[in-house]
Amino acid sequence: MFPSLSVALALVLSPTPVPSAPSDATGAVENLVLPVEDIIGEVESMDGTESETKQGRQVTVAVTSDVLFALDKWQLTAKARQRLAKVAAKVEAEAAGGVVKIEGHTDDQGTDAYNVTLSQRRAQAVQTVMRGLLTTAGVTLEASGYGESRPKWPNVVEGKPVEKNRAKNRRVEIVFTAKQ
Repeated sequence: MFPSLSVALALVLSPTPVPSAPSDATGAVENLVLPVEDIIGEVESMDGTESETKQGRQVTVAVTSDVLFALDKWQLTAKARQRLAKVAAKVEAEAAGGVVKIEGHTDDQGTDAYNVTLSQRRAQAVQTVMRGLLTTAGVTLEASGYGESRPKWPNVVEGKPVEKNRAKNRRVEIVFTAKQ
């Protein structure tokens, strides 16, 4: 056994009482400053085509583009309109009003310029439909396209493309502030 470990064990295991500190003893107080990470829970639909996250009062509903659009298109499908009607009902029920952001995202396929344009057009298409579905006064819709700049999941892992991740990165997010 190491000598310092032997001494430490002997002190810990010895029956002698430890003297208490005098009542007038003072010492330095250290402030411990540690980073705090927000824990953001995500609820995903069984088929993986929709998810919802909450961070404080901010709610983000993400719908994969594969549900909303045909490949490389920005015209919404009939199925997309049904899905967006459900999202609009959620916004109506839970939003505190104010700005509702509609953010378009793509995967890493194609050029940056192409992806930004495609994601912007998709966000605007969702904005147009949502505007017709939302009846609450005091809601402003803002559409933005981010292309591939904000992936939710890595498009490539260990040098190999991951199609499942790419599919989740092709999405439109509806972001709003929930009521108190």
